[in-house]
Amino acid sequence: MNQAALRSLRIQLAGHRQQALERSRQRLMIGVLLFAAVAIVLALRLMDLAVLKAIDRNVGRTDILAAVRPPRADIIDRNGEVLATTLKVQALAVRPQKIIGDKEELARRIVAVLPDLDLAFVRRQLYSHSKFRYITRRLTPEQVSRINAIGEPGLEFEDEAERVYPNGELASHVLGYTNIDGKGMAGIERAFNDRLSAEDQLSKPLQLSIDVRVQHALEYELNAAVKKFNALGASGIIMDVHTGELLAMVSLPSFDPNAVSHSPSSAWFNRATQGVYELGSTFKTFTMAMALEEGTITLGKKYDATKPLQAGRFRIRDDHPENRWLTVPEIFMYSSNIGTAQIALDVGEEKQQAYMRKLGFLEPAQIELKESAQPLYPNPWGKISTMTISYGHGIAVTPLHLANGIATVVNGGVWRPTTLMKVPAGTEPATGERIFSEETSRTMRMLMRLVAVAGTGKQGDAPGYRIGGKTGTAEKPGVGGYQRKSLITTFAAAFPMDNPKYVVIATLDEPKGIKETYGFATAGWNAAPTVKAVVQRVGPILGIEPNVGKDVDLSPLYPYIAEKANLTG
Repeated sequence: MNQAALRSLRIQLAGHRQQALERSRQRLMIGVLLFAAVAIVLALRLMDLAVLKAIDRNVGRTDILAAVRPPRADIIDRNGEVLATTLKVQALAVRPQKIIGDKEELARRIVAVLPDLDLAFVRRQLYSHSKFRYITRRLTPEQVSRINAIGEPGLEFEDEAERVYPNGELASHVLGYTNIDGKGMAGIERAFNDRLSAEDQLSKPLQLSIDVRVQHALEYELNAAVKKFNALGASGIIMDVHTGELLAMVSLPSFDPNAVSHSPSSAWFNRATQGVYELGSTFKTFTMAMALEEGTITLGKKYDATKPLQAGRFRIRDDHPENRWLTVPEIFMYSSNIGTAQIALDVGEEKQQAYMRKLGFLEPAQIELKESAQPLYPNPWGKISTMTISYGHGIAVTPLHLANGIATVVNGGVWRPTTLMKVPAGTEPATGERIFSEETSRTMRMLMRLVAVAGTGKQGDAPGYRIGGKTGTAEKPGVGGYQRKSLITTFAAAFPMDNPKYVVIATLDEPKGIKETYGFATAGWNAAPTVKAVVQRVGPILGIEPNVGKDVDLSPLYPYIAEKANLTG
C-alpha cells in the first residue's frame, strides 16, 4: 500500500472515530437530559401533591371557619337572643355556552320551579354571550334540589351568605337591613357595618340594649292601638331613665328585613328617630321643670285662666277651660295652655331656649343610628314662640327626643345620651349633664303622678305601677294651616314614680274617635290607655311587680288643688 493510500485510510479511520465519539456524546447528553427531565417531573409532581394537600387542608379549614365564623357578626339582644345572623345559602347561575338542552324548554322548567322569576329575564340569561350569569340568589334547599333534578350541566350553584332576621318584623327599624351583597343599609346594620364585617370581629356578636320580650310587648300593644283607633301609624319607646338604654323602640308600619322589597318604602321610615312632630302638651313638663328650677314659680302661685290669652293676632285657648285662676299643679293637671304660656313668659325666651338646647331639642337626637332627624324650631325665637313652645306648638322633635327629656326630668335631673348598646351590669352609666336639681325632679314626679291620678292621663294609670306622665295632643300642619281633625297624640310616662326606672312613650298618628271614646280622639283617650297596657305587660318582665298598697305621696300638693276628691296619697 503506497503512502497516499495509507494516509487516506488514516483520515477515514480518524473521521469514523470522531463521528463515533460525537454520537456517544449526543447519546450521553440525551441520557443526562432525560434523567434531568425525569427528576424535574418527579419534583414537580411531589410539589403538586404537597400543594394540593395543603389546599385541601386549607379548604377544609375554611369550611370549618365558615361554619363558626360567618362573614358578618351576629346581632343579639341584651339577654343573648339572636336578632340577626348569617346563614349559608346558594345562588343559581348559568354558563350559557355549556347548555346542552333546549334553552326555551330549560327557561320554562326553571320558572316552573321559581315562579317569582320573569320568563323573559331567564331567557335573556340563558341566551347571553357572557361566560357566566346569575339567574337568582338565595335559594331554599328544596329549590336547589328541584333545579338540580333538571340535569342541565350549564346550570351551577354558587355558595353565598344570607343575612337572616329570625324574628321577622320585630325591631326592624332598630336592626335595619343589608343589601344583597351584605352591606348594611339602615339601622344598626348600617351604623355598625364596619364592626359587623371586620374580620377580627366576626365571632363576636354585637350586643344591643334591646330586650326582645319588651320589644314584642310594645309592638303588640301599639299594633293593637293602631287597629283599634284606625291610626295611620305609631311609634313607641321604652328607656332606662338612669343609663339611657333603649329596651324597646317601635315604628309602625314596620317591615320584614328578610324581604325589604316586599314592603312599601314608606314603611322603612323610622317614626321614632326620623319623624319630627309637634308633640303638644307633653312639653308642659319641661316648661314646669325649667320654671321650678329658675324659681319663677312656686306650687301656690296662681295664673289667670279666666279667658283666652292674646298672642299677637292669635288667641291661646284651653281645650277644657276651667275659667278661673289656677295654681301651678292645677295648670299641669288640667293641661292649661293659658296658664303654661304665662309661666313661660316669666321664665323668658332666652332661658327657655337655653333649656331646650341643654335638653338636646335643637339638635338631632344622640343615638348610634344614622337615621336621626333635625328638629324644627322658630328663628327668630320671639315672645309668641316662647308662649306656644311652652305647650308644644311651634317646635317639632322626634319621640326619641321626648323620651330622653322625660328621663332627664324624672331621674334626678341628669341628661344622658340615649344608646342602643347594652351597658354591662356594674358599669357606670355615661357621664351626664345636670339640667335640673333633685328637688325640681322630685316635685315634677309628684306633678306627673297627679296627671295620672286626677288629670288628663287618668286612663293611663295602671294599678300598682304608680305611673306618672303627661298627655299631648297636637294638630298636624297642612296646606292652609293646622288640620283640626288630623292629630298626633302622645302619652309621655314613667314608672314607678316613687322611684322611676323606665320611661314609656306612645305616639299615634291620626287616631280616630270611636264609640268607646265617645268620639274623642285626644291623647287621654288613646295614647294613655295604650301606655297602661304596655306597662302592665312589661312591668313583670322588668322585675317590677304591681304594689297596689304603695303610691307617691301627693299630700304636698293638696293645699294648691281645689278639687281633691279623686286624689290618693
